[in-house]
Amino acid sequence: MADKALEIYLNDHLAGAMLGTDLAEQIRKRSEGEPFGDVMTGLAAQIEEDRETLVALMEQLDVARNPVKQATTWLAEKASRPKFSGLTSGEPEVGYFMALESMMLGVTGKLALWRALERVADRYPAIAATDLDELIRRATLQRDTLEEERLRTAERALV
Repeated sequence: MADKALEIYLNDHLAGAMLGTDLAEQIRKRSEGEPFGDVMTGLAAQIEEDRETLVALMEQLDVARNPVKQATTWLAEKASRPKFSGLTSGEPEVGYFMALESMMLGVTGKLALWRALERVADRYPAIAATDLDELIRRATLQRDTLEEERLRTAERALV
């Protein structure tokens, strides 16, 4: 059984992972046929796998999912669609840029999660059994890849 603080922390990150999975799919669809499209297809799949890893870890730790956080996340994702499509600004490229920036920040948060869990792994066998080194490596690559595309897009969106 996990400590209450860990339960809250994992549920917060699960909410972020749910939002990130949906946002990755939005970006993937938006970038189909573009040079970044194939890269984003792979990233979206990895981000979903990372979310599934977090869910499995929570189950091993006997951490229940918080339904309020899940519902709030679902609403937040739906509410973000007009912004990330460019509808609210009238500039689709700005929406794409903001979606990439949000995704990059989310992946940075996920990297922080894996690093924090690494620090407490000796207290939880389920966390110790998780390949955190691989998750950290993968999150770092995801963040760096998203950052490159975000900066390329900034050159188009902010001019």
